[in-house]
Amino acid sequence: MIWEVATDWVILVVSGAMEAVWAQALDRSEGFSQPVPTFIFLAALAASMFGLNHAVRTIPLGTAYAVWVGIGAALTVAWSVLTGAEPFS
Repeated sequence: MIWEVATDWVILVVSGAMEAVWAQALDRSEGFSQPVPTFIFLAALAASMFGLNHAVRTIPLGTAYAVWVGIGAALTVAWSVLTGAEPFS
């Protein structure tokens, strides 16, 4: 049981990171006109949703969603600042 819960937390963190990947790929897809970023967007979106779905089997939905969104948002902003796409303010 403990191993399953710990595994679900790892899956949740990875799926939160996939949220940041699909957010960046969505921006680069230019309205889904660029095939590679569009494919990355779809794959990362599916992985992110699958991970969240898997994690909520042992983690309460509200907690899992808050962690998932928080990780995704924080990594998206961090990546945008580090790459110069957004100013640090």
